[in-house]
Amino acid sequence: MRRGAAAAGTSLFLAAAPGTVAGLVPWLLTRWVAREPAPPLAVRVAGGLLALAGGAVLLRSFVGFVVEGRGTPAPVAPTERLVVGGPYRYVRNPMYVAIVALVLGQALLLGRVVLLAYALVTWAVPAAFVRWYEEPTLAARYGAEYDAYRRAVPAWVPRATPGWPPR
Repeated sequence: MRRGAAAAGTSLFLAAAPGTVAGLVPWLLTRWVAREPAPPLAVRVAGGLLALAGGAVLLRSFVGFVVEGRGTPAPVAPTERLVVGGPYRYVRNPMYVAIVALVLGQALLLGRVVLLAYALVTWAVPAAFVRWYEEPTLAARYGAEYDAYRRAVPAWVPRATPGWPPR
């Protein structure tokens, strides 16, 4: 896939999927209004930092699909190459981890318990999708390369040091 088409498709997918899950739904649940009384300043700052970190990792992960993978994260327009750089060196599912971080960050920032419950859903649904669709699809598409990557990099809890490429 050409880089321009990959960038356009990836941008659309970013707005549609994570934009809905980490932006629209939390807004619909809270209107982004903090509970009263507001959480302590330290909790709000931690939430803001967690949300910013999640957003940065999410954007960097999406860039990897365009630059490294030459495709999109959407199953209808997959990458030509396995994406294993950037955040993917530390965790196999950085986009999903980043989305959960964004939702948890909003929960802390706003002091809204409903977003804590929603964060669990934002992990559980993708975890099932990864287990039953993504992993078998990637194994079939990339074979031994994906198997080696899977052995070296954890699925959900990022490593402190890069797991890929293996030493």
